Amino acid sequence: MGISVGIVGLGQFGSAFVPLFKAHPLVDRIALCDMEPDRVKRFAEDPFIKEKLRENDLYYSFDDICKSDIDAIAIITQPWLHAPQAVKAMENGKHVYSAVPVIYLPDGDEILEWCDKLVKTSEKTGMVYMLGETSYYHPESMFCRRKAKEGKFGNIFYAEGEYFHDVDSVCNLRVVNKKRTSTKSGREYLEILKKYAERGIKTGPMHYPTHSVGGLFSVIGSRAEKVIGYGYKNQNNDPFFKTYNYEFSNEVALVKMESGTVVRIIEFREVAGSIADSETFRIFGTKGSYAEKRWMYNGRDNPPAPHILKTIILTDEQMRDPLPEEVLKEFKKAIYRDKKEEDLQNIDFVPTGHKGSHPYLVHEFVSAVYKERKPAIDVRTAAHWMAVGVMAHKSALKDGEMLKIPHW
Repeated sequence: MGISVGIVGLGQFGSAFVPLFKAHPLVDRIALCDMEPDRVKRFAEDPFIKEKLRENDLYYSFDDICKSDIDAIAIITQPWLHAPQAVKAMENGKHVYSAVPVIYLPDGDEILEWCDKLVKTSEKTGMVYMLGETSYYHPESMFCRRKAKEGKFGNIFYAEGEYFHDVDSVCNLRVVNKKRTSTKSGREYLEILKKYAERGIKTGPMHYPTHSVGGLFSVIGSRAEKVIGYGYKNQNNDPFFKTYNYEFSNEVALVKMESGTVVRIIEFREVAGSIADSETFRIFGTKGSYAEKRWMYNGRDNPPAPHILKTIILTDEQMRDPLPEEVLKEFKKAIYRDKKEEDLQNIDFVPTGHKGSHPYLVHEFVSAVYKERKPAIDVRTAAHWMAVGVMAHKSALKDGEMLKIPHW
């Protein structure tokens, strides 16, 4: 017998996860929840989804789905709602998958308080909490974790993580935020933002650090110890940064890890283009290094033996971890639903969503709940990643003062 999962938030992002949760072989039953009935209706009438959907598993409020007998809830709602909803779900006996970030608010102290609430609630209730950070399952993250586990990097002494997301990029932040704040909860959030502004509290890109930190830190395998941050303030009175309470449009952080590794992290929202990938990392070790889909290895296992640097150019397929065959088979049906089952055998499975991370995230959460184990991105890890960004922003507000990063 498998588990039951309710998906809360059926907008553009949440919609991408519904077929995957439904398709996973360890999921026997799904439930749907959204404040907009049309979104629920669209999935409820889908023959593929209906196979694991009961008529009474349609919900239009978060309170109602929390009162249900569903085992787990995937929260894919607005970012300022994530942590409060996760706490409530766990208090109601539900395991939680949360979209990123843990929570998004202008006040860093409040972010840390919510992180603390999440850790304590998960421990008190025994419920699984997993953060759905996509960078953890990017191809380069999976490849570099394998190399790190094998000791092929040697000592990692320096690394760079970055997320370039200009307000006018293909995923236009002006449009995204306008949609987010056009709903009832969104309009309420705009009023809340005004109160922060009255108090002189402003945010920055580092309050959403998980894309630049997550995959990279998972490879380094060490906690962050202290940070120095600097910020760039928008100079042309762009209404976007004023409306959403940004003190800085771009932020840079230098992080010292407990392992001794020095890490440069950048989060840019006002930038013309990017270098290489807009969301990536580079890792430099004494034996091996990774950058821009290149694995560089010097073979210096027994110095001072002669060595020759070798460089291998990798594809995403070469870097990814394999999914279990039975899971892959069902995900194929979800992604290629227009194909007949007999034709699927001749189709190569190409993971979808944010560099192919979505199927891996769903599989990790479902299997963690089913097997009653800690997920890869557990509550303490998620809280620590958020704390890195919060303290980097605090440092930037203090013109680069070195600050310690809290641990849980």
